[in-house]
Amino acid sequence: MNSLIVLRTLGMLLLCEAVAMLPPVVVALIYREDTVFAFLISMAVAVLIGLMLFSIRVKNKIIRYKEGFAIVTFGWLAVSILGALPFLFTGAITSFIDAFFETVSGFTTTGATVLEDIEVLPYSLLFWRSFTHWLGGMGILVLALALAPALGGGTFQILKAESPGPISTKLTPRVNNTAKILYVTYTVITAAEILLLYIGGMPLFDSFIHTFGTLGTGGFSLKNASIGAYGSVYFDTVITFFMIASGVNFSLYYIMFKKRNLSGFIKDSEFKTYLSIIAVAILLVTLNLNGKVYSSIFESMRHASFQVASIITTTGYTTTDFDIWPDLSRAVLFLLMFVGACAGSTGGAMKVIRVHLAFKYMKREVNRLIHPRAVKAVKVGNVPVQEEVLSGVMAFTMFYILIFITVTLLMAMQGHDLISSAAATAATLGNVGPGFGIVGPTSTYYALSGFSKALLSFCMILGRLEIYTVITLLSPHFWKR
Repeated sequence: MNSLIVLRTLGMLLLCEAVAMLPPVVVALIYREDTVFAFLISMAVAVLIGLMLFSIRVKNKIIRYKEGFAIVTFGWLAVSILGALPFLFTGAITSFIDAFFETVSGFTTTGATVLEDIEVLPYSLLFWRSFTHWLGGMGILVLALALAPALGGGTFQILKAESPGPISTKLTPRVNNTAKILYVTYTVITAAEILLLYIGGMPLFDSFIHTFGTLGTGGFSLKNASIGAYGSVYFDTVITFFMIASGVNFSLYYIMFKKRNLSGFIKDSEFKTYLSIIAVAILLVTLNLNGKVYSSIFESMRHASFQVASIITTTGYTTTDFDIWPDLSRAVLFLLMFVGACAGSTGGAMKVIRVHLAFKYMKREVNRLIHPRAVKAVKVGNVPVQEEVLSGVMAFTMFYILIFITVTLLMAMQGHDLISSAAATAATLGNVGPGFGIVGPTSTYYALSGFSKALLSFCMILGRLEIYTVITLLSPHFWKR
């Protein structure tokens, strides 16, 4: 493996993170907070380390699959460690593992927090923790590729290692142009939601915070009661719409707007499956809530729609305490934690396309038992899916389930009840955030042990990088020449 290009790329990434700390500094100056110095020191540390690494001379700038995996995994660890410095230097969080957990949760767009009273935080820290959602949503390394096209050849390996989904594609021949297209689309949708929330009466700062959490499908709020603190049907509706929109494959937006192909958007198999799952889940939860938790069908549908959209897109915003809902509603939300959003979106979990392919694969195997000589390809739309992609999907599913079971058992060994252990694992591995029990929507992860927080931080990174990237690095064969 070419370790020099890995280190140089990590240096560029840390320099990008240092620049990303400038907006919180501006926020601190606007609100006259004493956190400016803490952010400046954090920036200085990131710049110093970044320049040292980026100044490394590299003769061979080709990035192959090994370098891509290493850059992505170590990159996420590095930005999370340095991103935790503002929490430590301001004294908002005194424990490193807590600060690391909070920052990993931000960058991986999980939204799980160890902060028990969010509303006492300075505006600059509130902005930073939510801005990490926005940066991590589309991918911090995708942003780095957009800003540094001259990094070297083979940068598609970075995009492939970081992008969610079983199949990674380039929208244009050049990877940096693909990255720019994704971020331009991302930025335009961000501006649209900020505007709509502000027009509806939400303060401008609050609009930025909740838009970062929505578009990044992260879920950090500046209110202890999350979106429920506003008690607004309008805000619920706008955020629900943009949560669902953020769960769509962003390449479809490019196809629709750039190539003016609306039919390609609507006819996409994953998109149709995604909307179908949402519709069925909302119907089930609404009927289950009506007359039991809420007296009107409208109120039941309002909260059901918001929470279904929030969980399936792995955003994690809440309008109410869904942990007190009937068992059927909670079971639906728990299952959605595993499904997740579309591939190529900012959402986490297994992704709709994998669930879609897994069911088609099982259907084909059942048909083979009935018709042993039949040869039938699994198709997405009208396009046959390669057998290696199908085997990859099934292997990923088994890995996901195995990791979920293992971490749940490790959490239970720490003395946590089974529901809380399973919910915490599913919520962090799927980058959802809130779960059930002691990590429910009205609780935080603060009471967990240091080991549990470190374990769940690992789960968040595993989930964000879709398991294979990290697992590959842990294999001894990876490091052999």
